[in-house]
Amino acid sequence: MNLGGHRYHYVDEGRGDVLLLVHGNPTWSFYWREIIRALRSNYRVIAVDHIGCGLSDKPRDYPYRLAQHVENLAQFMRELDLADITLLAHDWGAAIGLGAALAERQRFARFVLFNSAAFRSQRMPWRIRFCRTPILGRLAVQGLNGFARAALRMAVCQHPRMTPAVRSGLLAPYDNWHNRQALYRFVADIPMSARHPSYETLRGIEEGLHSFQERPWLFVWGMRDWCFTPDFLDRFLEFFPRAEVHRLNAAGHYVIEDAHEQIVPILARFLENHPLSTTPRVPMRP
Repeated sequence: MNLGGHRYHYVDEGRGDVLLLVHGNPTWSFYWREIIRALRSNYRVIAVDHIGCGLSDKPRDYPYRLAQHVENLAQFMRELDLADITLLAHDWGAAIGLGAALAERQRFARFVLFNSAAFRSQRMPWRIRFCRTPILGRLAVQGLNGFARAALRMAVCQHPRMTPAVRSGLLAPYDNWHNRQALYRFVADIPMSARHPSYETLRGIEEGLHSFQERPWLFVWGMRDWCFTPDFLDRFLEFFPRAEVHRLNAAGHYVIEDAHEQIVPILARFLENHPLSTTPRVPMRP
């Protein structure tokens, strides 16, 4: 799809109720492959690549800000006229996805979040703080691909799952300085003070969360995540105390890489327990 003169890549498989999968940093739609494979028999599963990520265009002069990513996703939904959407979001994809949901409220029906945030917080690990520095951080993230490469070890607990094929898949779009610019810009765009250009955007998303309290919510959390720790889950549950919650004690930040076999049945039950249509379902394989 063309958004503002730039290619916005997405995967679109299956038929039925729409599941919209929104990745964070430094992943891309490839991160959702096991979810797509498992649910495309019963649902229309759409996974986007943000501008600067995955197979989307990676323009040099571009406003890689939260507000722009939110508008891109909202425009994408309008172009496809998506309705009765179930949002599945991970990492910074939660802020983007929920920002788009606030802009297009009538299109969303259910919400599923994995290790993520969509509110202001002063919690930031020193590793992330280092990656935000203008010179050394940029050299590490954009020059050496240190952010994406480190995640292959630090964001998972089940390290044998990081086979050469999976590692190559996660890193494939980020193979040179130019193609890694969004990875650095995402890290730099985390607003830690009111002076930051994205602070008001994130504040608006946080203040709008209450408007979705009556919708079905599911949280699936890798409890060994050193970045989006269980404290972030607890903060979300202050907004959504009636949400269904699954805490996966042996999973880290890349929770789907660690535990997709556990997650797929959880998702299937949640979706079946909160139906949007009477479309016949194909029985899940054991």
